[in-house]
Amino acid sequence: MEATKVFCQSCAMPLEKPEDFGTECCGAKSADYCHYCYKDGAFTSEATMEGMIEVCVPYVVEAGVYPTAEKARAEMLVFFPTLKRWAAQ
Repeated sequence: MEATKVFCQSCAMPLEKPEDFGTECCGAKSADYCHYCYKDGAFTSEATMEGMIEVCVPYVVEAGVYPTAEKARAEMLVFFPTLKRWAAQ
């Protein structure tokens, strides 16, 4: 049985290795966020959900996750509201 994938609850990056995880203010690894989005117990930027999507689009297209930027953007606009950081908005 394959383990459930864990994704950053801000940018949806897969969290696969210990170094992928952000840190809490006490230095512990964050269970929810990647090191790009979360450091020392705080978000690293004041991005909006739409702004975060625009930052992520080139990376997911380059990685082959989506065939085009338009497809990536459309899918992310559906998925991102389910992530913890954006669900409360």
